[in-house]
Amino acid sequence: MPTPFVGRQTELALLQKRLDRVTSDGNGLAVAIRGRRQVGKSRLVQEFCDRARRPYVFFTATKGASPLEGIADLMTELRESSLPPDLELVPKSPPTNWPDAFRALAAVLPATPSIVVLDELPWLAEQDPVFDGALQTAWDRLLSTRPVLLLLLGSDLHMMERFTAYDRPFYGRADSLVLGPLNPAETGAALGLDAADAIDAHLVSGGLPGILRAWPHATPALDFIEAECADPASPLFGVPEAALMAEFPAADQSRRVLEAVGSGDRTHANIAATAGSQSGALPSGILSPLLRRLTDEKRILASDTPLSTSPGKPALYRVADSNLRLYLAALRSAQGLSRRGRPEAAYRLVQRRWAAWRGRAVEPLVREALELAAASGDFPWPDTEVVGGWWNRRFSPEIDLIGADRSPVAGTLFFAGSVKWLGSPFDQHDLAALVRGAAQVPGFSPGGTGLAVVSLSGTAGSVTGAGVGLVWRAGDVVAAWQA
Repeated sequence: MPTPFVGRQTELALLQKRLDRVTSDGNGLAVAIRGRRQVGKSRLVQEFCDRARRPYVFFTATKGASPLEGIADLMTELRESSLPPDLELVPKSPPTNWPDAFRALAAVLPATPSIVVLDELPWLAEQDPVFDGALQTAWDRLLSTRPVLLLLLGSDLHMMERFTAYDRPFYGRADSLVLGPLNPAETGAALGLDAADAIDAHLVSGGLPGILRAWPHATPALDFIEAECADPASPLFGVPEAALMAEFPAADQSRRVLEAVGSGDRTHANIAATAGSQSGALPSGILSPLLRRLTDEKRILASDTPLSTSPGKPALYRVADSNLRLYLAALRSAQGLSRRGRPEAAYRLVQRRWAAWRGRAVEPLVREALELAAASGDFPWPDTEVVGGWWNRRFSPEIDLIGADRSPVAGTLFFAGSVKWLGSPFDQHDLAALVRGAAQVPGFSPGGTGLAVVSLSGTAGSVTGAGVGLVWRAGDVVAAWQA
């Protein structure tokens, strides 16, 4: 029985819009779709092809295959697809190079609108240095004047960005679509969970369909983790493990840096110490380029800087994908225990680390939700453009939420706030700590700059009447994606 398709209505509509344009004017369109592994690119495009009811071919490259093998596989897929109006048009002997392969593809395109999907495009490009140029030539001379929608998929974010960069052959020829994970609202809808449990499920799964497909309906996150700890081959462990191995097959310095951040080190100095060796910390001349590569190219790390009206340091690093973040923080150790036949011990390990991990992991999600809410207009501070946090070099205080007009250096601060994601409500003691800490933030004006509270368990006492302009609970966070 096929797995039900959940969410992605916006992305499906964007693809349908381009197919409608192909249908109306008879010319080809290309779309480059990039996103991390297991985010659901192939599943999305397959669903689109099924719904479109147009002839299509879906070709997925094989990593490590030779160009000749790749071309032969494409011809096989072409022969078995709904694309050719006549199978006699497909060459019986595969072409020996990509220019001829694309000519063969163009020769079998029907006169009516059709779809051509090339999945794992970076693998094709790395197999043959002429692939990029051959595809560009074929598009310009053979495909772009035909009613075809060409979808180019890839999981290597940097290589997919480079594929359409200004100095590459396909520059200016394809629209770009970045596919992120399912959002918390989609996660909750897929699993039948209330808002608080939906956020937990989103943090645990990273919004990745590969994990959500194995998640029983209406099951809270910790219950799911407990059940999966008895299965060391569960997607809960396998998906982040596969992503880690795909990005970092060797235990090199990049991987040591990632694992240091995943274990909880956030500052440059702490990462250098943990990722170093017996001879000492990793030198800054080595660590800084690695951190830039992991944040700017790989996008596997995210870097946060203090947000205020003055430049601030230090930058703090975190694993961008919350599922991989949990894997490095707890699930990898739990998987080891599970493999040794100790599922109860595996679950206890996750349980011990859960509250602290979740408290940190939810903060970027809350900031994103506040930015979405501000953009919708129904917000106490509608001029808010960016939401971040603030800290000084001593990390005392550390303010979870700062709403401002721009970053990294703000012109105006609209609010400061706190995120309390625990079983106890936000009370007067928490409010007093927020007021004291916020007063130290450059640009904060007592009585002028607003206060915001985001709490899993709501508020206690007279917090809502003490100058607090916004109080959110889990339902409000999820609702930001439903507006």
